[in-house]
Amino acid sequence: MLIDELKINIKAGKGGDGVERWRHEKSLEFGGPSGGNGGKGGDVYIEAVSDISILSNYKSQKKFSAENGEDGFRGSEHGKRGEDYVLILPIGSVVKNLYTGETFNLSKVGEKRKILSGGKGGFGNEHFKSSRNVSPTETTKGEPGEEADFFIELELVADIGLIGLPNAGKSSLLNAITNAEAKVGNYAFTTIEPNLGALYEFIIADIPGLIEGAAEGKGLGDKFLRHVRRTKVLVHLISAENENIKETYKTIRSELEKFDPELLKKEEIIVLSKTDTVDEKEATKKLKEVSKLKKPFFAISVLDDKSTKNFRDELVKILRKK
Repeated sequence: MLIDELKINIKAGKGGDGVERWRHEKSLEFGGPSGGNGGKGGDVYIEAVSDISILSNYKSQKKFSAENGEDGFRGSEHGKRGEDYVLILPIGSVVKNLYTGETFNLSKVGEKRKILSGGKGGFGNEHFKSSRNVSPTETTKGEPGEEADFFIELELVADIGLIGLPNAGKSSLLNAITNAEAKVGNYAFTTIEPNLGALYEFIIADIPGLIEGAAEGKGLGDKFLRHVRRTKVLVHLISAENENIKETYKTIRSELEKFDPELLKKEEIIVLSKTDTVDEKEATKKLKEVSKLKKPFFAISVLDDKSTKNFRDELVKILRKK
């Protein structure tokens, strides 16, 4: 199961304490101060990888932390710096600091961002030596590292987003044109999490079916609408089984607008799917209705290899131009 939301606690490392130490030399009964400073606590980073399922690795672990800095030592030796902690997240992750409201977006593989700073190390007594204070006993403690709760939300980064009402044939089309093995069934909400497939170098995401009211939380759509945000092109499937093509199209477009008006600006291709479920006359009639929407369009039956191959080839041409 794809996990696309997660709340965790992360803590940067505490700085090591400064220490009080003294030099002891054979020729001297008492030497000068030699207490070293504490090491800085480790910072916390997030880094993007291509594996979108990696959040599932964290479902049983809710607390993460960087290493604390070491305390100082005698002989003016400073404590070791704490190791940084790097939280590996899928590309498309939006990470929000719930204490400060600061948000971090990971939009490309390898991107790395610091989200918490480790505490500074404390000063040893040697730090406080001066001409007026040759034998200081003063030291300071290391500072605590930053800590916060974070909410991580995955927004898939895909070249193509397949959208449409439940049972529009999105999963079947994904399987037909890519190497995906998405679950298919003749009932609404077969897809309950996004499925991904690769078409050459391009990624296609099958977004779970939207319904009227999805932007307000009905059905499954409100949970998955955000995945449409980062797709480059929308492929809008309308089943030939639908009685009113125009109204079906408007239903999905309306939900996109309610969720984020910017989604309406994305390039859109319309696919009249399941043309094998109606006779030729009815299919021709529905295709004329689709043409009135003034968008590039295709008619497809996944049972017809020629129509799916034609669509696949044209889709690759469009993506490569972009």
